[in-house]
Formats: sequence, C-alpha cells, structure tokens
Amino acid sequence: MKIKEIREKNQKEIEKDLIELRNKFTKMKFDISGKQMKNHREIRKIKKDIAKILTVLNSQKEQ
Repeated sequence: MKIKEIREKNQKEIEKDLIELRNKFTKMKFDISGKQMKNHREIRKIKKDIAKILTVLNSQKEQ
C-alpha cells in the first residue's frame, strides 16, 4: 500500500484498513510463534503499512 493511495481515501476507510491490518498482524504473529507460518517477510510489510496509515492519520489530525 502506498501513501498516495492512503491519502486518497476518507477517514473511515483509513481507520477500517488500520483495524484489518492490525487483526491480520496479530493472527500472523500467532502463526509464526506456533511455527505454522514460515514467511516472515509478510509481517514486515504489514508493520510498514500500519506505520504508513498512522502517519497519514496523524498528519490529517494536525491540519
């Protein structure tokens, strides 16, 4: 997900995406700890996407 795509969405869509990503992140953490998942790169991508969304939300609140 790119920052440009995030900025084009409205506040509710961004918050919905954030909730979905956080749920996905939590599920992946449990899968990795239970050794059901071996692809650790995907969890990095999700963490970065969460950070991008939070950055956009914080910049919108400042304006």
